[in-house]
Amino acid sequence: MNASTAPFSDPAAVARYAEGPPRFVPGFHDLHKMTGILLAERAPEDARVLVLGAGGGLELKALAQARPGWVFDGVDPAAEMLKLAGQTLGPLGRRVDLHEGYIEDAPEGPFDAATCLLTLHFLAPEDRRRTLGEIHRRLKPGAPFVAAHASFPQEEGERGRWLSRYAAFATASGMDPAKAENARAAVAAHLQLLSPEEDEAILRDAGFSQVSLFYTGFSFRGWVGYA
Repeated sequence: MNASTAPFSDPAAVARYAEGPPRFVPGFHDLHKMTGILLAERAPEDARVLVLGAGGGLELKALAQARPGWVFDGVDPAAEMLKLAGQTLGPLGRRVDLHEGYIEDAPEGPFDAATCLLTLHFLAPEDRRRTLGEIHRRLKPGAPFVAAHASFPQEEGERGRWLSRYAAFATASGMDPAKAENARAAVAAHLQLLSPEEDEAILRDAGFSQVSLFYTGFSFRGWVGYA
């Protein structure tokens, strides 16, 4: 979780990207495993999967390794991050089409499943609604969708406590304390974060049914829902 998408266009920051998420996101690699399991409950063996926020390629690689019959369309606005995704995927990239842009630049589908991991917290609430609606529109009826991002109580006092825990986890995971504090301050200043209840309501408003929480890791939450 960064304060803005600006670092994702910085080649030096992009080169270090893979080090960051596991230090900030509890159970980062297990989140990818759980995502694959949830999608596979309904997606066929030859599923076409939409991955929004695919830059870096970490979840693409995890899903492609777990499900050899799936093919993917990965979308991300940062060209440098898409370049990194291609490098991360290596030979697995034969099953992945990468698209530079936002959800409006994604193929129309219809897709058998979709994910949006560690991305929606960068968007203002109205943009989240629009983005989720566009994802829903591209899915086949009943197709699974998994979203996970920063989401925690936003009441006065609670917000600061959870942001401090966000930084403390990064420090406990090996990040320099000063850098972790800088990240906390940047997130507090720049991101329009929502409570888990608000996030779940937006998912339902976008048309997803049977929305349920499957992951809670300190300041992060994950949901699965169906088109």
